[in-house]
Amino acid sequence: MHSLITLVSILLPLFAGFFVRLPPLLLRRVNQALNILVYVILALIGLSLARVDNLGQQIGFVALAAGVLFVCVVGFNILALIWFGAKFPWRHSIHGSNIRQNVSLSGSLKQIGCVLLGFVFGLLLPAYWLPPESLSNYALMLLVFFVGMQLRGSGITLRQVLLNKYGVQISAVFMVSCLVAGVLFALIMPDVSVSKGLALSSGYGWYSLSGIVMTEAYGPVWGSVALVNDLAREFFALAFIPVLMRRWVGAAVGVGGATSLDFTLPVIQSSGGVEVVPLAISFGFVVNVASPILMVVFSTL
Repeated sequence: MHSLITLVSILLPLFAGFFVRLPPLLLRRVNQALNILVYVILALIGLSLARVDNLGQQIGFVALAAGVLFVCVVGFNILALIWFGAKFPWRHSIHGSNIRQNVSLSGSLKQIGCVLLGFVFGLLLPAYWLPPESLSNYALMLLVFFVGMQLRGSGITLRQVLLNKYGVQISAVFMVSCLVAGVLFALIMPDVSVSKGLALSSGYGWYSLSGIVMTEAYGPVWGSVALVNDLAREFFALAFIPVLMRRWVGAAVGVGGATSLDFTLPVIQSSGGVEVVPLAISFGFVVNVASPILMVVFSTL
């Protein structure tokens, strides 16, 4: 149900934005507001991370297991997506576009800084001073609405967003690489079955869901491992999406996993341009639907 709500809250504002035609002057104002909104959303991400419950008593084992899982999963994701991108390069559909692409490392540092600033404020401020958690969802819906207007102004069609062949292809490569990583994790870690490795590797960065599902299936320690692993993916993606975007668009979109549909979408948009958004939404749509299904299936084997 939560994944369905997420998809609806992303797709409806996007559709609405597509039906808004703006003159060039107002479209430039929307682009400026979008850049500001990116940093606002990143700060709200930091606030939400500060609200995550304690990771548990066995912090040493949790850190070790989550570190091994992270290296296996994200490492295989990047290698597989770079290989796929080399064999089948992405060809964007906007020719002669004047959209500026921001791929500097300083942009990554600013984005991480916004997350850290939000995290610090979330720790220091009393709870009644903090904005409601739903604010980030509303901000994200506004962002996607603005992106829809950008896409309309750039000549991108709804068909390109919903039927993005390359997005479906990289989602398949991504999920297969996660399965391979889950098997490798099970072989490396003692007392971890293949089914448990597959379940843990199917969180795809959706830490709020994977932590709960893995806790119910394997107890709080493994729930914490899943949570830390998927949180680490999110931080890694925020830092390295702009770097990967320079040469490997598929790897840049895929490294965020399920978050490419929401939390890392602002970074994808700002570093790759509006033409990458349909690819990210197509990819994110598939993996967001697949993640809860696969976690539940593998954890019940």
